[in-house]
Amino acid sequence: MGMMQEFKEFAMKGNVMDLAVGVIIGGAFGKIVDSIVGDLIMPFIAWVMGGKLDFSGMFLVLGKVPEGTATTLDALKKAQVPVFAYGNFITILVNFVILAFIIFMMVKQINRLKKEEPAAPPAPPETPEDVLLLRQIRDSLKK
Repeated sequence: MGMMQEFKEFAMKGNVMDLAVGVIIGGAFGKIVDSIVGDLIMPFIAWVMGGKLDFSGMFLVLGKVPEGTATTLDALKKAQVPVFAYGNFITILVNFVILAFIIFMMVKQINRLKKEEPAAPPAPPETPEDVLLLRQIRDSLKK
């Protein structure tokens, strides 16, 4: 029973729940970034480069292609021909760079929005006892 209680305490801590929410939101956010890259950025890069450029279809054939096999990436993989599929890596790399930039901008904005508490003004130095005594003497002499 002790182990179950420990697990319950661990699982119910705020940090664990925050992490779980973060992972779920991160998964959904990853799909948004995939869509941005695949549907907006890659077509624009292809257009700038002058044609239909699909990074996911870029590969190098490393083995012998059997006769009658199509030279598409899917067909070569089904035929178990070794291929160096660098295009998919480029797409994933672009996804990562965009995601990292977006997270950087979000953290930057959050830090900017967090108001720094103004530092408390330094307390005036404590007046030494002899100075206080001299002030009392001065004040009593004025009377």
